[in-house]
Amino acid sequence: MLTLNRKTIGIFGGSFDPPHKGHIEISKISLKKIKLKKIYWVITKKNPFKKKPFFSLKQRISRSKKAIKRYKKIKVLYLDDRIKSSRTINVINYFIKIKKQKNLCLILGSDSLLNFHKWTSWKKIVKLTKLVVFSRKGYDKKSKESIVVKYLNKKNIIYINNKLINISSSNIKKNYLKKF
Repeated sequence: MLTLNRKTIGIFGGSFDPPHKGHIEISKISLKKIKLKKIYWVITKKNPFKKKPFFSLKQRISRSKKAIKRYKKIKVLYLDDRIKSSRTINVINYFIKIKKQKNLCLILGSDSLLNFHKWTSWKKIVKLTKLVVFSRKGYDKKSKESIVVKYLNKKNIIYINNKLINISSSNIKKNYLKKF
């Protein structure tokens, strides 16, 4: 497995609506397999590709902090108000300009690669970071044929060959609603 510069940090962004064991597992695998110095769960108020969040921002931040409290190398951040944006490119620029961090990885599921070319400034994102892509059931084959993968031509992208993590925020919310 590829080992990056020891100072490399991971950015794992999303709505974390809600955070779950899958998020923790992805973070642990990233820390172990590619030897990241630290991972930041960057929680956004709202994902532009999803409906309104189920849990409030305050609940999502609180649950995320509670979920990772045992893990010293995982930190929770909410930056939308500070950087006046939830766009990934602005999060990356924050880490580069404010945190003086040069070595960045962006952690994604293979499902995210399908629409990655629709993200604001996606070409800048892939120049400024290395993409770390985790397997998601039903998406791996399609994602390897995505616009961004063809654009990168195997550069700046790391595929993590993980066991499928069979948990999703969507399923958790469905089960939560069934209880009521």
